[in-house]
Amino acid sequence: MEPEIRRLTIADYDEIVRVWSDAGLPYKPGGRERKDMLAKEMTRPYCAFLGLEIDGRLLGVIIANWDGRRGWLNRLAIDPDHRGKRYAGLLIEAAEQFLESQGAIVLAGLIDEENLPSMAAFSRAGY
Repeated sequence: MEPEIRRLTIADYDEIVRVWSDAGLPYKPGGRERKDMLAKEMTRPYCAFLGLEIDGRLLGVIIANWDGRRGWLNRLAIDPDHRGKRYAGLLIEAAEQFLESQGAIVLAGLIDEENLPSMAAFSRAGY
């Protein structure tokens, strides 16, 4: 099956959290990653939660957010059993396209320092 990238909604919340957890990303269910907080963020036109799925299973997530000056790519996570298949690169490209459509000229990746897989993916993508 070919990977499909789509915009995620709050209906995908549990799967987003599962991917983050499986990928080892820190998750703050009582803070910035509360369901109601993400629901609000997802409705903003300058923010896109993008997911990569195969056969209906979410395997990767990235958030693209434009602050009016810079385009930010963050919370990149790929299911560990599916790394090394260029899925992170596909998500980065999709996030870049979204941000450029918003008017972002400068793009930056925001990565937790312990997230070595994301650092490697962004490095391969030229960041």
